[in-house]
Amino acid sequence: MPVFGDTSSRLYLFHAVAVASVAALLFGPAPRLSAQTPAEILARPDVQSAMQAIKTNEPHFINEQIRICEISSPPFHEDKRAAELARLFGEAGLKNVHIDHAGNVLGDRPGSAPHPHLVIAAHLDTVFPPETDVHVTREGNLLKGPGIGDDCRGLAALLALIKAMNDANLKTRGSLTFVADVGEEGLGDVRGMKELFGVTLKDQIDDFISIEPGEANRVTNGGVGSYRYKVTFTGPGGHSYGAFGIANPANALGRAVAHIADLQVPTTPKTTFNVGRIGGGTSVNSIPFEAWFEFDERSPDTGSLDNLDKRFKAAVQEGLNEENARWKDKGKLSVKVDQIGVRPAGQTPMSAAIVNTASESIKALNFGEPEFSAGSSDSNVPMHLGIPAITIGGGGIDNGAHSLNESDDVTDSYKGVQNALLIVLSILQ
Repeated sequence: MPVFGDTSSRLYLFHAVAVASVAALLFGPAPRLSAQTPAEILARPDVQSAMQAIKTNEPHFINEQIRICEISSPPFHEDKRAAELARLFGEAGLKNVHIDHAGNVLGDRPGSAPHPHLVIAAHLDTVFPPETDVHVTREGNLLKGPGIGDDCRGLAALLALIKAMNDANLKTRGSLTFVADVGEEGLGDVRGMKELFGVTLKDQIDDFISIEPGEANRVTNGGVGSYRYKVTFTGPGGHSYGAFGIANPANALGRAVAHIADLQVPTTPKTTFNVGRIGGGTSVNSIPFEAWFEFDERSPDTGSLDNLDKRFKAAVQEGLNEENARWKDKGKLSVKVDQIGVRPAGQTPMSAAIVNTASESIKALNFGEPEFSAGSSDSNVPMHLGIPAITIGGGGIDNGAHSLNESDDVTDSYKGVQNALLIVLSILQ
């Protein structure tokens, strides 16, 4: 199965390694200044000033989190929220603020050099349809509303980070691009990130951070990939009594789903599957001419995902064959398997500099032990391409994500922004 960016990324990485190797042989390693540790950066007076600014400004950005979340941003219709983020990026003094072809909002904070070039992002979209009531309620530090954590917290953290860097007049050697992106959720299929890495900033990004809801010591360095399908069985259909005896698409669907349910998958790496939606038919007294289901399979390991994918497709074919054999003299069914999503798997190794930096930052800030995990986020795309990437918590405690009862406890939520700042400064020094 083709996976996004596979061939081009390998060619690009091969070219980059080759060029670097030749340069090292001819000229020796490039000179560089001794890097400071996150703890050393944190001790700087200007950084301490920025950390205090984050804490001082947090009540304002909690209000912004609420306000932004009340701008509806359903799947594939993120334009209103995008327009607001573009306005806020411009007001905050970012350069070259624009919206790309996919709908991503970008704004630059240039350093003294174009590289290293770090992108830090949070997604605009939610899982909720347009008719959803997105009003947010507040009881003390507890915010409640659809999407209030995922990912309104991330968007608020981006804005708070820009403000703190401006307040403390922080300068960086490398350059920083802030992105409010589209299509992270569901059938959005990380289309914003595919556009960003494949077109808008193709071959320009050295490191990537995405911000999602969660506590400040959370770091996701594994990308859980997924393949998604709509499977449709079709046949002649007919009257439930008069045409009885012909092959039934609903029966074929049932047989296929039963075989899928019997599939065995590894626990390490964790690999999962789910039949999420089923539909079809016209009435209770009609043999349907069509029956369909939607299927999702996931794993952080591409090999495990591809193995499950083959067995899923074999189960679908087995269900079709069994139903056709049962009624072989009265019509044949067919099946169509349409791919409706590919979220590439990937991983940033624990040994990678960006992972070590995040770990050291959390420890320097005394936010507890770093908690590493695998998840499904915007970071999947750069991880798959071999670009160092992590997803970090924006601060606070999120509960009920993807439900109408989603909540975000913003007690000490400023810590997520402080961690983001220290990681950014450590990468761009």
